[in-house]
Amino acid sequence: MIVIKYGGNAIPTSTDSDPVLEAIADAFLDGEQLILVHGGGPQIDSALNKKGLGKEKIAGYRITTPEVYSVVESVLSGTVLRSIVNYLIGSEVNAVGLSASDGGLIRVKKFRPVVEGKSVDIGLVGEVIDSNPMILESLITEGYLPVISPIATDHDGVGYNVNADLVAAAIGGAIRADSVIYLTDVDGIYRNWPDKSSIIGEISISELRAIENSFTDGMIPKVKAAINAIESGAFSVRITNGTKLEAVLDALDNQGGTLVVA
Repeated sequence: MIVIKYGGNAIPTSTDSDPVLEAIADAFLDGEQLILVHGGGPQIDSALNKKGLGKEKIAGYRITTPEVYSVVESVLSGTVLRSIVNYLIGSEVNAVGLSASDGGLIRVKKFRPVVEGKSVDIGLVGEVIDSNPMILESLITEGYLPVISPIATDHDGVGYNVNADLVAAAIGGAIRADSVIYLTDVDGIYRNWPDKSSIIGEISISELRAIENSFTDGMIPKVKAAINAIESGAFSVRITNGTKLEAVLDALDNQGGTLVVA
């Protein structure tokens, strides 16, 4: 069982060929059991810019007002999710699109980051508190490939945007995945970012924890997600470059990038 986190930078349009999705489709058709969790940052930014929304931030966190959330939900669980599912169906894959809240898959609470020692409210941004993979197990048993958008609800049914890396980690742990693969825009984890010669081939959770505070920007949630995935039940995590087809094929063959193990 492999959980794949697919970033928003290479989402296909209706006419584009997407080699990453083709590789995922081929692996599925060859008999691999897969779950695909997608992001959509560039698509969200574009949609918000068109409406003049989403410009307010605190310490780098976007304030997700109800108006911003409405756009985020429409992009992630609408435009992006449907484009991926439609593409996979066109590649003869039995793909099914879900939001992370469907069937009790993910439940969240409001995420309140600590900024300068104080908890701050950044709006409708969620933090994963529970994952129940029953709906995924049913779909996989019936021969489907689930595609999941990172939109989830709390126990009162209030919707939140959730970091897709952490959604993939929670699902990977809950379903005890053999591997959680993060397809990002770098070749793996660098011990001395941004020195590409310092890429780590394999690292344990304890070693990763020892250096996790040295990471910056988009690598932070991936390192956190790698730790969360394994500590919650996944057997390994692999972080690799999703913009390079060869790297994607290697990852599906359990090679390349940075392998994180217990």
